[in-house]
Amino acid sequence: MKLEITYRYHLSECVARRPPGKEIYRKGTLSVFEVDGKEHKIYCQCLCLLAKLFLDHKTLYYDVVPFVFYVLTEVDKVGCHVVGYFSKEKDSSENNNLACILTLPPHQRKGYGKFLISFSYQLTKIEGVCGSPEKPLSDLGKLSYRSYWSWIILNILKDSTSMLSIKEISRMTSFTHNDIIDTLSSLNMVKYWKGQHIICVTKKAIEEHLKAIENKKPIIDVDPDYLIWEPPKKQIKQSKK
Repeated sequence: MKLEITYRYHLSECVARRPPGKEIYRKGTLSVFEVDGKEHKIYCQCLCLLAKLFLDHKTLYYDVVPFVFYVLTEVDKVGCHVVGYFSKEKDSSENNNLACILTLPPHQRKGYGKFLISFSYQLTKIEGVCGSPEKPLSDLGKLSYRSYWSWIILNILKDSTSMLSIKEISRMTSFTHNDIIDTLSSLNMVKYWKGQHIICVTKKAIEEHLKAIENKKPIIDVDPDYLIWEPPKKQIKQSKK
């Protein structure tokens, strides 16, 4: 829309007060919609173009069919207002659980970024697999994920009464082994011994690290009890006879 009058006319005619697709999460004033890029192509393309305004590395605009978009909204008496989203490849050969993530600038520093990251892992847990964001991550993406991974892993270690392995942490969180190892390495809490990575940590070290990242902890938790979602059934490709 190049002219304001066009925008004003659109506002007067458009009756949509929420994203298309299926609402899969609603708690309090937050709601998440699952929008299929194939079923709602124009909406998802517009969402990508909007993201391009704020993400320099954003390159995907029109090929939205292979992706599902999870749109986070704030709900009031008028409707559901978009505050951010993340996209996910429908069939990722590398088990990527997130392709692109954006929190709109007016709604940043409210905890929505880590909420979306946490939401992507909740879906991964339901699928029963381990997932990781699409690489390479942007500088901001690295910081966000590293602080999220660190907070979750440190709290698991703090609450554990016995020494955990990387495999056990992966099973509890749906984080990949590589992401767990990289995070623990950044905290100097892992050593390579006899062909495998061993977690080496003390309760004091855990407390010190948690204190250091206290201001970066997730503000809003995803409540699994309010998530209504089932993983899509994967189609089995039949070979031609």
